[in-house]
This record gives sequence, C-alpha cells and structure tokens, in this order.
Amino acid sequence: MATNDQLKALVKSHANGDDPQFYAVAMQVAAKAARTGQSKFAQDLRDLVDELRKRDTAPSRVASIVPVTQPRGELGSLLSVTYPSARVGDLVLSDELTARLQHVLLEQRQRDTLARYGLRPARRLLLIGPPGTGKTSTARVIAGELGLPLFAIRLDTIITKFMGETAAKLRLIFDALVETRGVYLFDEVDALAGDRAAANDVGEIRRVLNSFLQFLEEDASESVIIAATNHPQLLDNALFRRFDTVMDFELPDDEGLRLVIKNRLASFQIGNLSWPRVVAAARGLSHAEVATAAENAAKRAVLTGRTRILTDDVITALNERPRSNAHREQNA
Repeated sequence: MATNDQLKALVKSHANGDDPQFYAVAMQVAAKAARTGQSKFAQDLRDLVDELRKRDTAPSRVASIVPVTQPRGELGSLLSVTYPSARVGDLVLSDELTARLQHVLLEQRQRDTLARYGLRPARRLLLIGPPGTGKTSTARVIAGELGLPLFAIRLDTIITKFMGETAAKLRLIFDALVETRGVYLFDEVDALAGDRAAANDVGEIRRVLNSFLQFLEEDASESVIIAATNHPQLLDNALFRRFDTVMDFELPDDEGLRLVIKNRLASFQIGNLSWPRVVAAARGLSHAEVATAAENAAKRAVLTGRTRILTDDVITALNERPRSNAHREQNA
C-alpha cells in the first residue's frame, strides 16, 4: 500500500493539477503493491494510469517531481535520484535498438506472467557505444516508461584507494536494489570493470572488479541494472556474461540526423530547410551534438527576431560542433 509520503504527494499533485506527477507517484504505488504480492491491484492501477495518460491531449512532461524516495545517510552520497518522464518516442534509435528496448519494457511489464512459468524478465542491461548516442537517455526512458525512480551511481564517491571501503560501498548499493525497486545506472562502468588481464592493472582494482561481478551474480532484486560505457574494449570479458542484454549504440544515420533536428526544432518553422545540405553537415556527430547544434541554431533565430530557421543557421551551428578524429581523417 502507499506510504504516507506517497499519499501526500498524490494529494498535492492532484491539488496542483500536476497530472504527470500524479501518474508518476501512482506508478510508484503500483510497483510497491506488486512487490508485496498484490499483483492484481498493481496491474489494475498501472492499466488505469495508462488509460488516463492516453486521454491527455498534450504530451506528458514533468518540469520537476517531488521525489518520494530519497537515499539517506551514506547511501545519499553514493546515489542521486530523479523521476524521469521520458518515453520511447523521445529517442532516436535504430529500428533494431528500438525493438530490443520495447521488448525489455514488455518483459518488465509482464513480470507476473513470466513468473508463473518460472521465468524472469531481462533486468540487467549493458549499453555500449560512443558518447552522446543515447545510452543515458535510454536509461531515463526505461525509468520513465516503467514509472520507476532513476538512481545514478556516483562512481567518484564509490572508488577509493582502499579496496575494502569500495566493496562496502558497492554492498550498500546492491542492498538498496532490494529495498527500493528502481533503475540503477552505473555510467562509465569501465572504471569498475576494467579488464583484469590489462598489463597496467593492479591487484586492488582486480579485487574491486571481482566484488562487483559477485554482487551482480548474487543480486536477486526486481530492480533494473543498467551499465553504460564509451569504451567496451576496456571491459573485462566476465562482465558481459552477467548481463541479460547488450545494446550497441552507434552514431545516427542520415534519417536519424533528420529526426533529431526535426524533434529539437518542432516549435519552429523549418519547412524551407535544405535537408541534403543539413544532413551532410551533420554526419559524424552524435545525437547529443546534433541536438545541441539545433538548439544553438534556434537561439540565433530567436535573437534576431525570427521563428523561421534558415539552412545556414543550422549548418553554421553544426560546423561548430567537435567531431571524432576518425571522421576528420575520413573527410580530410
């Protein structure tokens, strides 16, 4: 059943007319009910929230949500929590990645059905690929779609020069996975899970990795664990076996570049853009870099009193963004 904080958050969001927050808290109540065995009530509540969301004519967006779950004590220094409202439609991914993401979400939503056959949903995901290609955004979408809090693990506060302290902090986090169902993001996981065979490795780092692998192996919570890295070649091979799904993110193709720009400039007039020129200028950039360039182009237009975005606005902004050395050499 709902906690006192959740009930207060529900009443407050209803009084303020804040439907997105109301839905987010309601999904938290459903998640807790499912954990305590009230699966029918939990599913009914999820279905009701989904139905109400569909009635909204405007896209659901949350400016800020008062968290109903906050890490406390030492755990508060190891985790930061947010309540994303992102949806799959907010991402620009390949068809294959989108299908795999949708299937992960389906398994999570049908946990009770799978459990009746002795099966568990995919809940450990390893996301690999260049910076800015959507790995962190995917974690936000998974949390938003499932109505779960997103806990970002602060590796800078976990890793210390004393192996015993690091292992103890990891234990706190994995205990939290059991206590509070959520999406737990280990970004830049190569800092924890570097290759044990590396020539410059030291014994302490190997022991940290062994602890991390052991915690992953023993974890039986219902939380979703997401590990992300820009450098999969640095990961120890044993880590890959601990994850149910490995998703490989890449730079956007031409159609993906168009979609990123169109999504970011949806509130502006862009019907006159020369897409062949714009796409050519965007090649080699990540999703995040293209989105930033589109926003910079929009700001230029606004500050000159225009709502129409010109092709040169976008191309100039795109050319200002940094590209990888490989792309520069290819186009030299």
